Amino acid sequence: MDVISLPVEYHNDKIDGRFRFVNIAAQRAKELTLGAEPKIETQSIKVTTIAIEETAQGVIDFLTGEEAAKAEEEARKLDFRRLLEESNKEPEAEDLAELEKDLKIYLHDKESGEGSESSDESLITGE
Repeated sequence: MDVISLPVEYHNDKIDGRFRFVNIAAQRAKELTLGAEPKIETQSIKVTTIAIEETAQGVIDFLTGEEAAKAEEEARKLDFRRLLEESNKEPEAEDLAELEKDLKIYLHDKESGEGSESSDESLITGE
């Protein structure tokens, strides 16, 4: 599909106008930018072009009317602060113990390595 040769043809039964088409494609472009995988095989590399192609082919699911309003209301109910706090929990004691163990091994290796370097230097300099 050559997107440059506009106007883009799309399914009129699913998308009721150009404004909705652009909004759907813009939202999909944001998703692709954030790492979503393309839903179609395409030679395009730009996320905006891929989003337009996906929207034109009708592979993007979207909600309109009351369904969209209900979904938006459900999204507002989520306590994003609580979700962020849960994701930033303190590390568990087991994880801290493992880190402490690794740190002790690292420090021990570093100390023993410095001692051998100084003895090597004394051999070279004769001290």
